[in-house]
Amino acid sequence: MTELTLRPFFWRPTNLFPETRLVSRTHDGIVESSYGEFGERVRSLLAALADRGFGHGNRIGTFGWNHHRHLEAYYAAPLSGAQLHTINVQLGDEDIVYIVDDATDDILFVDPGEPFETIERLWSELDVEQLVVMDETVPETEIDVVAYEDLIAEYDPISEDEMPDIEEEYPAGMCYTSGTTGRPKGVEYTHKMIYAHAMMVMTPAGLDISERDVVMPVVPMFHVNSWEFPYAATMAGATQVYPGPSPSAADLLELVEREGVTMTAGVPTVWIDLLEHVDEHGGDLSSLERIVVGGSAAPEEMMRRYDEEFDVTVEHAWGMTETMSIGSVSRPKARMADWDPSRKYEKRRKQGLLSPGLEMRVVDDAGEEVPWDGESAGELWVRGPTVITAYYNRPQADEEDFERGPASDASGTSEDASSSGKWLKTGDIVSVDEDGYIEVVDRAKDVIKSGGEWISSIALENALMANPDVIESAVIGVPHEKWQERPLATVVTAEDADPAEDELHDHLQETLEQPDWWLPDEIRVLERIPKTATGKFDKQGLREKLDVGDDETED
Repeated sequence: MTELTLRPFFWRPTNLFPETRLVSRTHDGIVESSYGEFGERVRSLLAALADRGFGHGNRIGTFGWNHHRHLEAYYAAPLSGAQLHTINVQLGDEDIVYIVDDATDDILFVDPGEPFETIERLWSELDVEQLVVMDETVPETEIDVVAYEDLIAEYDPISEDEMPDIEEEYPAGMCYTSGTTGRPKGVEYTHKMIYAHAMMVMTPAGLDISERDVVMPVVPMFHVNSWEFPYAATMAGATQVYPGPSPSAADLLELVEREGVTMTAGVPTVWIDLLEHVDEHGGDLSSLERIVVGGSAAPEEMMRRYDEEFDVTVEHAWGMTETMSIGSVSRPKARMADWDPSRKYEKRRKQGLLSPGLEMRVVDDAGEEVPWDGESAGELWVRGPTVITAYYNRPQADEEDFERGPASDASGTSEDASSSGKWLKTGDIVSVDEDGYIEVVDRAKDVIKSGGEWISSIALENALMANPDVIESAVIGVPHEKWQERPLATVVTAEDADPAEDELHDHLQETLEQPDWWLPDEIRVLERIPKTATGKFDKQGLREKLDVGDDETED
């Protein structure tokens, strides 16, 4: 029986779509290539890795943005038998050192510029054998480093028959959680898991990626396999456009216009910024058909504007590092086609239907399942072939994170990482309506507990961002002597707007179908709201910025 590995993901585009374009924005400008050239370069990199002794049992780290060289590493590392470990370039020094040390990376592929400068600064603290800068030349440095282009130019491409034998249970990918409530946790993916997840993402019930698409993944390649786009879009034979280092709204618009991008993906703040840019400077989004958003709830007003003004559908998705990203997608069912737009938005603004291959439970504090009535809320538990059941380097799975099911074994180690018997406790508080649509009410650590009742920070944020004077909003719970916690809202307002706090309170009263005790005690206007390295609102950073108390942390 053929093993479920990434071999066919590499074979299909390089043999069936060798002329299809790959476009990459780099610090030196636009680089154009094809799947045919991609295949040659990956096979040269495979030869280089083998000659230098890297293969099965090794871990290959990358520290870079979205571009063609990073895509080549996405394939060469697991196809060599090694494990690809993508590292977030926006982490602080302490987390970077911890992650590289915890993962025991053997070799690092690093972008030029700031990423290289970071690794150079930390080099004496890292136990890494080889450093490769993903560029044509080596920067001035005292570190022993090789240029990526020199490395692959040194080796002729191996043939497909000479490619290493690999097995579906080999570790193929690795990513660390954000670590907002403690040390980042390592999450491992086998070839079989990546195969299953990428196929799931390609299906119409997933993201429906096909050869006709021009896909621009804005979600960083250092973040949970870039939501599987480098694998799913490549397998599909789609044209791919990579936006490179720290892309601005202007950079993204230019690529959409230049390349006729049909599909893109990233956190909501990226698309809010793009709307603002188009409002100020104009722009042509006519080629764009779909934007996939995740990481945090997308404001309905943003979704409506893209739809009504630009004929672009914003598709809500949900997922986690532990589920290999995409775990649900929201679009109306076929029988809802004749519904009026407002009724459809009731579904589209939710996180949607669970992806094929996954199962879920929604449970209360006692572990009992809550009804699917669109109102009852509980913690979302999921399991399936793309969901982990243990963290790397944590031999005893934490019962706070996993619930053992009847089909799982008792090992609790990362070797059973794709077992379907364990439930992952996601930490997301959700409700599920009668049609099966998931709606994230809040993260368990972000939900505000006031007088024994829950207040959803997400609902308050979305209601505030529905005000045209508000660009961004983040709501946190702050300690209260009588009620335990009360909501404090922060907003970033539009450039020429200066709404009074009373006006925003009135807006919330009119918009929210909730009692008055839901309303925040205070609404503060900020110049900027802190964000995490993946573009989400950093609520822990916001608490520190406002000096309003701290959450308990967990390891």
